[in-house]
Amino acid sequence: MKTIIIIGGSKGIGNALLYLLLPNNKVINISRTTPQQEHKNLTHMSCDVLKDELPSIETADALVYCPGSINLKPISRLSLDDFRDDFEINVLGAVNAIQTYLPALKKGTKPSIVLFSTVAAKLGMPFHASIATAKSGIEGLVKSLGAELAPTLRINAIAPTVTNTELASKLLRNDKMIDAITERHPLKKFLNPDEVASMAAFLISEKAASISGQVFEMDCGIVTFKI
Repeated sequence: MKTIIIIGGSKGIGNALLYLLLPNNKVINISRTTPQQEHKNLTHMSCDVLKDELPSIETADALVYCPGSINLKPISRLSLDDFRDDFEINVLGAVNAIQTYLPALKKGTKPSIVLFSTVAAKLGMPFHASIATAKSGIEGLVKSLGAELAPTLRINAIAPTVTNTELASKLLRNDKMIDAITERHPLKKFLNPDEVASMAAFLISEKAASISGQVFEMDCGIVTFKI
């Protein structure tokens, strides 16, 4: 039974991953709010990852860092503080988690890390300047650490398109917007959290033992295809 650290497992993709992993893994969730799930394999540690010292953990086999932001504004309305805030939660929070838990992961069995990017890091999209900049930092981090930590530890990222979570609620707030986003994707769909969680679960599993330093676009075709 593996020990998996999920940072941000109380909501959205992190919560879907927590639910998926609990039956067969020990899951340590670190977040400000407590997950609704109760399970003998779940340990919750309350923590604001941007303000508090991360709790001590002796050993772990995987780390998944889920916190993120969707801060969409024209460049004329984006302040430097917007860029700083997005970079802090997406990149510096992940770096802090990795530095804190790297000793514990090195004690684990075939350890791995999963981070999250966005399709906007590859596909130029209006109003995404701040979040695309931050998430591009995540992709650079994955490539660099993949090389630095091999062969001891694997690290990969997932770059999802719009996912039906609370974080994306403003993008999916009515039927007209849902229809427009659906139509923009060549597969005529967008993501649900379970799909992304399944990819994360695969990447920390032994089935992905030969995969490191990669960014997987779960894009419903929007980056890959022009139809």
